[in-house]
Amino acid sequence: MKNNSHYVVREKGSHILFRVSIIVLVLILMLVSFGSGLYFSGKSQVVKDLAREEAIYLGKLTGKYSEAKEGNIQQDIDFGLFWELWDSLKEKYVDGEGMSDKKLFYGALKGITEAVGDPYTVFMDPQKTRSFNESMSGTFEGIGAEVGMKDGILTIIAPLAGMPAEKAGLKAGDMVLAVNEESSRDMTLDEAVNKIRGEEGTDVTLTILSQNSEETKDIIITRGIIKVESIKVEILDGNIYKIEISNFNDDTEMLFNEAVEEIISKDIKGIILDLRNNPGGYLDTSVEVSSEWIESGPVVIEKFSDGSDRKYEARGSARLKDYLTVVLVNMGSASASEIVSGALQDYGRAIILGEKTFGKGSVQSLEPFSDGSSVKITVAKWLTPNGKSISEEGISPDVEVEYTLEDYKQDKTPQMDEAIKILNKMINGEDLNLGNNN
Repeated sequence: MKNNSHYVVREKGSHILFRVSIIVLVLILMLVSFGSGLYFSGKSQVVKDLAREEAIYLGKLTGKYSEAKEGNIQQDIDFGLFWELWDSLKEKYVDGEGMSDKKLFYGALKGITEAVGDPYTVFMDPQKTRSFNESMSGTFEGIGAEVGMKDGILTIIAPLAGMPAEKAGLKAGDMVLAVNEESSRDMTLDEAVNKIRGEEGTDVTLTILSQNSEETKDIIITRGIIKVESIKVEILDGNIYKIEISNFNDDTEMLFNEAVEEIISKDIKGIILDLRNNPGGYLDTSVEVSSEWIESGPVVIEKFSDGSDRKYEARGSARLKDYLTVVLVNMGSASASEIVSGALQDYGRAIILGEKTFGKGSVQSLEPFSDGSSVKITVAKWLTPNGKSISEEGISPDVEVEYTLEDYKQDKTPQMDEAIKILNKMINGEDLNLGNNN
């Protein structure tokens, strides 16, 4: 593990030797006094204080005396309290015999990240890190839905097409009030994800409150193997090419490049880029995708806490810059999908159609550790090229078209229908007369 622990060095060099010598001397005096018939109180405050500090020094657990990096600790912190709590739990907790040091240790690291108060800054032990990496590779076990915190409430960001969550009727925007009858109110996002995921063939019960509904309902979902390619393509009537991106994952860049090459090789009149229910993924991949429409300039801006920023510039390919494009979004569009839709909107490369996006515009840096664990740390916020905060505002569509529960039940596709209608008007050179909601 990286040596970035913030611990105070209690004893060094000869000073340690001196303190240990004092303890030895005190013990000798106690023995001598006892042998002489004198009473030397074992509860002497001096002995207690020395014993407490030196007991910490003589402890067997590692990491107690690592020196803090200069400037990282803003005030004096006595880490002796940490070890006092550790020992109390080990000695007095009713089920302490079954509590491993590793479990306590990882729990402490998890507590540090939770203290930040950001649901996207999380510590992941080795098992959770493996699960996270599997999900980014496109294969994992669970229900097939991305979840996030919206106004402090566990919310479905995006059910993945054809996966158990969608088949059970979950929709973007559904609020998850309980998992297996356990309230989600005090759960962190990390805890909720781990409770929802599980082995293939097992069930999980979610208590759901849907939008525009006053009654909750329990939905039982049987978990499965979630393995999907992040991109699906289809050529629609009128030579309109539809690209549906479900996540910005490991395979996205390769599959998207194949789609672009097919578009160039065929007589394509317009493009529909479907980012609905796309919860995001890799930043670099979203920049690569955006760069197929944007020739130069920033695609997204990272804004740091000190006021500085970093611009991610377009890569210069822009092979799709002359293609008429409509981008579909909804409240399940988050993170990297908001980067793409926001950039194309700001540069006027596409018409954004659908519903306002989720508004997840914070940047997480993933730092792996030597034991297989890792931490995701929110390090910045994302702004569109024109400086709009994605977290605070989301991406508002140029053309707002709702997709209701009734539409879903009746297999209607109002957003896709409107996208095709608008593209055909653009292809035929008709005036759109679009209102701009930005």
